[in-house]
Amino acid sequence: MAGRVRVAVLAGGPSAEHEVSLQSAQAVLGALPRDLYEPVPVIIDRQGRWPVELRRDLADVVFPVLHGPFGEDGVVQGHLETLGIPYVGCGVLASAVAMNKVAMRRAFLAEDIPVTPHVWFTAHEWRTATDHGELVKALDWPMYVKPAGLGSSIGVSRVTTMEELRAGVELALAYDRTVVVEQGVTARELICGVLGGHDRPDVSVPGELIVPGDWLDYEAKYLSQAEIATIPAVLCERVAGEVRALALRAFRAIGGYGLARVDFLHEEDTGRLYVLEINTMPGFTSRSVYARAWAASGVPYPDLLRRLIDLAFARSGS
Repeated sequence: MAGRVRVAVLAGGPSAEHEVSLQSAQAVLGALPRDLYEPVPVIIDRQGRWPVELRRDLADVVFPVLHGPFGEDGVVQGHLETLGIPYVGCGVLASAVAMNKVAMRRAFLAEDIPVTPHVWFTAHEWRTATDHGELVKALDWPMYVKPAGLGSSIGVSRVTTMEELRAGVELALAYDRTVVVEQGVTARELICGVLGGHDRPDVSVPGELIVPGDWLDYEAKYLSQAEIATIPAVLCERVAGEVRALALRAFRAIGGYGLARVDFLHEEDTGRLYVLEINTMPGFTSRSVYARAWAASGVPYPDLLRRLIDLAFARSGS
């Protein structure tokens, strides 16, 4: 391709993760090597309105850094498919499966990938239940209540009583009509990055999240200046190898392409390793654990962006 590649960086959008997306976009726009790429910021407003109509004469490739529904769940990916514009990251199916915590766990269980005990129910099932305790009777306290289709710890609650459970479910239902309730476990929280195509993708060194208190909430992730991760994680070779192998299996289970961050829980007392979730568009802020894990693996941030853009062109055959 002659001249610099025009990279449309999509950010914003109508999801609750709008502000996080803007932070990610700012980091991507600032790090794209200017000798190779011409950045084209495309900031979608909170109502979902686009400032410009994407066309091949506007952008050669699209780098979506839209987090949450609309941008990370296959919606934008499907739109870009219809336009025939190459784009960074997972396709429609993988994005949709990974975004929905119910579908994601079904995919993992079908591939014998260990997940924590959990239940899920719809708003209708919750509203019409005569005994809310029956819906979660398979789990013990503490539990984590989450909207099925959201990320960045938005709408998530740690609960230890029925009163807290009811409040947590109502909070989650403000964001999604389906709620997932997960068994809480005492464990280290680990992450691992995946980078590559469908065949033989690479995995990063594992990292460990530094969890203040009981869990890493939105404020700790995005508003606090405190350190949020140790990269690489201090792990024995066996556990580090298991994390990397499970990250690849999780990526394959959803049909991933391009990139993903896989999150784990490691119970040191039992040795159990659970896959908590897979995120197909992890944060790309300056504090992003995904980018930092790859930097620690020998892929600095500008090279990471270049590899992702190259993968986008490779998938499209451009």
